[in-house]
Amino acid sequence: MPNGLILVADDDPLLRSILEHKLTRAGYRVILAEDGGAALEQARALRPAVLVLDAMMPVLDGFEVLRRLKDDDQTRDLTVFMLTALKRQDDVVSALQLGAADYLAKPFNPDELVARLARLSPSEVV
Repeated sequence: MPNGLILVADDDPLLRSILEHKLTRAGYRVILAEDGGAALEQARALRPAVLVLDAMMPVLDGFEVLRRLKDDDQTRDLTVFMLTALKRQDDVVSALQLGAADYLAKPFNPDELVARLARLSPSEVV
């Protein structure tokens, strides 16, 4: 990943903590956001390598965050990884059509998430 920085946006504090621990142990730098508005602001300001984004959050839902990021020339190339409890096929397809790089449904194995993130850019992890 270009700067090894991952932004995790989820409204569940326990999940944010687990992901921060797992990703830090895997060699990433991690920043956290607890709602869609904060995720959008931090993504624009900090330009993380990857945004791990929940769909159901306060302020802005993940689909709206994804839409706004992909509509903005400054953030269009940001890699967005959807991690959400939404499992319906149309939710997955919607996220991928909006520009998500990958989609993983909760409940999930944190080691699988780390492996999928490494696959996105394995040689550039800091």
